[in-house]
Order: sequence, then C-alpha cells, then structure tokens
Amino acid sequence: MDLGVKAAYHCRMKSMYILIAMVAGFLVPMQAGINVRLKQAVGDAAASALVSFAVGTVVLALWCVFTRPIVRDVLAARGPWWMWTGGLFGAFFVAATILLAEKVGAGAMLAWIIASQLMGGLILDHFGAFGFAVREISPIRVFGVGLLVLGAVIVQRF
Repeated sequence: MDLGVKAAYHCRMKSMYILIAMVAGFLVPMQAGINVRLKQAVGDAAASALVSFAVGTVVLALWCVFTRPIVRDVLAARGPWWMWTGGLFGAFFVAATILLAEKVGAGAMLAWIIASQLMGGLILDHFGAFGFAVREISPIRVFGVGLLVLGAVIVQRF
C-alpha cells in the first residue's frame, strides 16, 4: 500500500473512531435521562439500572449471535480473573448516573464523571494497568485534568 494512501486510511479511521467516541459521549446524558424517567416509573435506581442492562444484554446477545459464534468465543476465553468484572463497573456507572442525573443534573454529573475518568486514565496509563501502554504522568497532563476539575466546579456552582 502506498504510504500516502496508508496515511489517508489511518486518518479516516481515526476520524471514524473520534466520531464514535463523540456519539457515545453524547448518548451518556441521554441514557441517564431515560433511565431517570424509568426510575421514576419503577421507583428504584437499581431496578431501573437492571432493566437498562437487561435490554442492553438482549441487544448485544442478538448482535453477537448474528455476527459471530459467541458461545465458542466465551468458552475459549483465557485471561486474568479481573477481566470478567467490567460489567460490575458498568452496572455501578449506570446506577450512579441514574441517581446523579436526577439530583445534580446532566451537566454537573457529566462534568464530574469526565474529570474523574481522566484522573483515573492518567493513573492507569502511568502504571500501564490492565494492559494500557505506559504513559507517564506529566505536569502538563495533570494541569489538563486540573482544568477539567475547575470546569466541573464551575458547572456545578453556576
């Protein structure tokens, strides 16, 4: 493949990934709002998170059934024990957004979540935890996260 064609392909792919990230990010407050409405209907944040996960599980199961032999893939999976805990964190995240969106609003909820995600990301990168490439914490990266924390404070207060 020609070097210019390869570079253009990688640029398009990177742009597609950024677009997917932006759509996913935009959907988080929508999901929280939808789940808050569900909580109001069923009366409990954990129950509405359960329903949300159940619907998501059904959709993902159908996707996997139609696109790949999931049972064989899951049965053949090998790795550390903690690789199975992602759903636990996802469940906490969804339940927390249901609680927070209703109490502090979508903007403040997301401001604090994003700031804390970047804090966690810096730490995970620094130590290369869970298979991330090692990328040491630098003063400028800490400054960037500090700006996000300041932004979260501003969004929360005003």
